[in-house]
Amino acid sequence: MRLGINLGYWGAGMDGDNLAVAQEADRLGYDVCWAAEAYGSDAPTVLAWVAAKTERIDVGSAIMQIPARQPAMTAMTAATLDSLTGGRFRLGLGVSGPQVSEGWYGVKFDKPLARTREYVEIVRRAMTRERLSYDGEHWTLPLPGGPGKPIKLTVHPQREHIPLYIAAIGPKNLEQTGEIADGALLIFPSAEHLEETALRHLRAGREKAGLTMDGFDVCPTLPLALGDDVTALADVFRPYTALYVGGMGSRKQNFYNQLAQRMGYEKEAAEIQDKYLAGDKTGAAAAVPHSLIDRTTLLGSVERIAERMTAYAEVGVTTLTLAPAGFTLDERLAALRAGVEARERAGLA
Repeated sequence: MRLGINLGYWGAGMDGDNLAVAQEADRLGYDVCWAAEAYGSDAPTVLAWVAAKTERIDVGSAIMQIPARQPAMTAMTAATLDSLTGGRFRLGLGVSGPQVSEGWYGVKFDKPLARTREYVEIVRRAMTRERLSYDGEHWTLPLPGGPGKPIKLTVHPQREHIPLYIAAIGPKNLEQTGEIADGALLIFPSAEHLEETALRHLRAGREKAGLTMDGFDVCPTLPLALGDDVTALADVFRPYTALYVGGMGSRKQNFYNQLAQRMGYEKEAAEIQDKYLAGDKTGAAAAVPHSLIDRTTLLGSVERIAERMTAYAEVGVTTLTLAPAGFTLDERLAALRAGVEARERAGLA
């Protein structure tokens, strides 16, 4: 099982720390470094900076938002980053959520599955460096009746095929991801529930495309915190879990809340959302069950983390991406090193 590192969002006074974390992950042999975007820092700029300051580690977008860019622009960015990094780029895509898509980008959040499928098809087609034309429901290239003509990408990517990942949570999105992508970016993954909530849907998509899970990268992200008091460590992540389960998206379109329900936390997910949307963020955090946090993070001693890593490997995770927690850079670096040690103790290196 490979290890990845997720830097999350750039900024908030942690720029230097994030770079130091990425460089230490590179030195320790982590496989990939991911960066996120929402409505602050953008992923490609961060990844270019990290790639310039590292030597071996892959850099990946987790995610580049589909409503933020035309698909041809994404193909240009992917080709440029892959060329600049010497073939170290991984393209992670996602539709974001209705609040960001419509409130920040002014793009209607409708038919996300169809949009994603067309987007991926256009990106793939553009990356072949053949003249680009496409006739779909959401994109038509070139536009009919005008001066536009089929154009081909002028940049030569380092590789003919850049690994393409999709951030997926819902069953239909997971199935489509298995069908059209090279990997799945998962969040709030519980080893105990991963087969039911994700893997069976990914497998169905692979089978639909006439493929197996061989070579498909199952890549969940888990926060990691090192320490002796698991309960106290879990409490640190209460606001984080409450934000996603209670406050992400709208009441009707919160994919993380729906995931918590599929994991068996129907009543708790409803309470968290009710309190969060009512403005009671403290109450929402208090309503998060300890077991939900413990099952979707790596907490405790190196030995305990190694046991949890084994559970993820056994269920089918191929790249375990860590988000090392800590109030200081030294704490984050210690968590990063603990991840490597735990994997070695588990015999998964």
